[in-house]
Amino acid sequence: MALPHLVNVIGLMFLCRTTLIYSSSSLSSPPFGLKLGSSLSVEKKGDFLISPNGFYTAGFYRVGENAYCFSIWFAKALSDRNRTLVWMANRDLPVNGKFSKLSLLKTGNLVLRDAYQRLPIWTTTTRDSTKSAQLKMNDSGNLCLQNKLGKVLWQSFDSPTDTLLPNQPLTKDAPLVSSRSLTNYSSGYYKLFFDSDNVVRLVYSDPKLTGIYWPSPDVRAWESGRNIYGSRRIATMDSSGHFISTDDLLFNTSDAGDQPLRRLTLDVDGNFRAYSLDEITGIWHVTWQALSNTCYIHGSCGENSTCSNDPVYGRKCSCLPNHRMINHTDWSYGCEPEFKPTLCGNGEDQFLHLPHFDFYGYDRRYMPNTTLEECKQVCRNMCDCKGFQFKNDWRKGFSICYPKFLLVNGLSSSDFNGSMYLKVPKDIPLSSKNIKVGEEFSLKCSWKPAIQLDRTYDINRQNKSIQLLMLIITSVFGALEIICITYFCYGTRSHSTTEGYLQAASGFRRFSYAELKKASGNFSNDIGRGGGGVVFKGVLSDNRIAAIKHLNESSNNQGEAELLAEITTLGKLNHMNLIEMWGYCAEGKHRLLVYEYMEYGSLAHNLYSSQLDWDQRFDIALGTAKGLAYLHEECLEWILHCDVKPHNILLDCRYKPKVADFGLSKLLDRDGTGNSEFTRARGTRGYMAPEWLFVNLPITAKVDVYSYGVVMLEMITGRSPTGANQSGGSEGRLDSWVREKIIATSGPNDRVEEIINSTIEGEYNKKRMEILIKVALQCCEEDKDARPTMSQVVDMLMHVEEHH
Repeated sequence: MALPHLVNVIGLMFLCRTTLIYSSSSLSSPPFGLKLGSSLSVEKKGDFLISPNGFYTAGFYRVGENAYCFSIWFAKALSDRNRTLVWMANRDLPVNGKFSKLSLLKTGNLVLRDAYQRLPIWTTTTRDSTKSAQLKMNDSGNLCLQNKLGKVLWQSFDSPTDTLLPNQPLTKDAPLVSSRSLTNYSSGYYKLFFDSDNVVRLVYSDPKLTGIYWPSPDVRAWESGRNIYGSRRIATMDSSGHFISTDDLLFNTSDAGDQPLRRLTLDVDGNFRAYSLDEITGIWHVTWQALSNTCYIHGSCGENSTCSNDPVYGRKCSCLPNHRMINHTDWSYGCEPEFKPTLCGNGEDQFLHLPHFDFYGYDRRYMPNTTLEECKQVCRNMCDCKGFQFKNDWRKGFSICYPKFLLVNGLSSSDFNGSMYLKVPKDIPLSSKNIKVGEEFSLKCSWKPAIQLDRTYDINRQNKSIQLLMLIITSVFGALEIICITYFCYGTRSHSTTEGYLQAASGFRRFSYAELKKASGNFSNDIGRGGGGVVFKGVLSDNRIAAIKHLNESSNNQGEAELLAEITTLGKLNHMNLIEMWGYCAEGKHRLLVYEYMEYGSLAHNLYSSQLDWDQRFDIALGTAKGLAYLHEECLEWILHCDVKPHNILLDCRYKPKVADFGLSKLLDRDGTGNSEFTRARGTRGYMAPEWLFVNLPITAKVDVYSYGVVMLEMITGRSPTGANQSGGSEGRLDSWVREKIIATSGPNDRVEEIINSTIEGEYNKKRMEILIKVALQCCEEDKDARPTMSQVVDMLMHVEEHH
């Protein structure tokens, strides 16, 4: 019965085709509709569009001081404060309360303009050749722009914000993104989306951290009852409270039955809930939710804090002992220590025992069969170790230690059998009476909207003629000044503009050229060269060791493009397996990038040495896969690397990998497609996927998967991507050579020994190596659809590690 039901639901996507009825008398002005050439004004209180059944209203909604968003809300509200918003056009860029308008142009384009210079803030980019388009609020809550031929030019159902209405689809192109807070409606840190495995997931992603938390990351998708083999990605709930998704996620609300006023909302706390409205009281009742225990939602209480569930009040956040809350209006900022950390490596740190405390993720190491004292010593020797998780695994019969480099996703529960050991200086008292476990801070909340626009445009209309004269005079002198500046300073104008843009857009530190020249010893310590420039080792003024990349000045346009690509890409990322960028320099003709220094350089420099044993090579394969999976599937804006190769995988002091060099990267649409603008092949010969060679094939994240597979085979075999061995011979393409060897050998152990690099010392697990080879070959399939996703690669490698 599920498939016919889904077909019926999909048909309802086009509900506005049958419900939008034109009447020249009723559509002449708001509140019934908007015709070509008409506008809705932010200043006119009566400028609304109301659905015929009176359930929904579309208009300008106040989100702050002099700040408005064009929105849709439930009309059945007790007050402005209790209005329930279901859609916003410009949630991240509110318009002014004076002279801003939503206009339906005669071309058929719907445009929202701000008062400031009448700038377009939001547009549907539609065109109507029939010159008959009209905008109307439907009974379903769908705002539709449709022409007289019945063609839907645009509809709000195709671009949800944080809410789905009955029969409104969640698709691969239209995820839900939570609001920042109850008073800040801009895009928040939680997202409900279809991943590349066709599974509906919830993810937390702020500027520093990211992590999927529903379905549970501890279990695989199929163990949660999800189907990863569907060819489509669509989910919806009907008016009776029945939810169905193509990944086999099915549920009924607790009040299943006819109820027109329902909604599904990704709330500010990161939980996905279904609501029904009691029309008598005006109260929304929760009728289903994704997580019953909200403490399992990542990022809920911020860094250095823990979450606990109170049977009366629900979720409660608390700072760790000897920590204080950073922002008393927002728990996502977390807490900060009240003590100064001791110098790294002095061995004087002690550990505060916190029983039944759990922190999910951000482990620096996994240490099975380890004693408590061994774990303490390991954490003392790690400069970035904040503490460690220690618990007994009863199934395996030994204790496990997890040193943490970040304390987030904290949970305090008597059901958890492990303990947290917090690293603190030796002068912190450890007696139980001095430990304020669970110290709570209350949020300072008010209904006053958080957003405030400084600009006001309440122009005195009597002085318009004077202002116009002054404007003309100012414009003339301004034009003369611009001509002079352009004539004398053209060579530096574009650079200063770029500098200002980069600093504002990225938030990275802007270094002066003199600073970096001094830091690098006049660019004397060359540690790497590539097509884009030269990398030097340097010591910054704060004694941090840095890698300073000096982009080639001979190709200034290319250097400018690479600088922009690197900064705008890395500005969105934070992952332990991605290189960390500290700043940049854009001064005159000089273009430089400043990164963290990686002690062991690139994988290319270590690949053919005996320094890397088989366990380290496996860790590099897994870490690189995690970094690429983050780029492809967990960022709010997904990213292709486009040049995965050993030279762009860097190794830290523990030989842990970090993916680097995003000069060729490309942002993806949320569904991982939309890359028709690729006009030329990107990457390095030997690592490039076959689809780069055919202009008719779409470029997707699978190009990185192919390159990753080649790198894995290179690590395993000790041969170059073209099949060359260390003695200079060549047997053709590397993956073809490996496949031929597998066919030619008789048994599984024989084929492993024939393929692996014999110069690598140390023991290896033959079964694990066989699976590694199989995964690498799957990544190198000619047909991109036959290749796994990077998250599937991570799952396969993690499965290998668990059984090793």
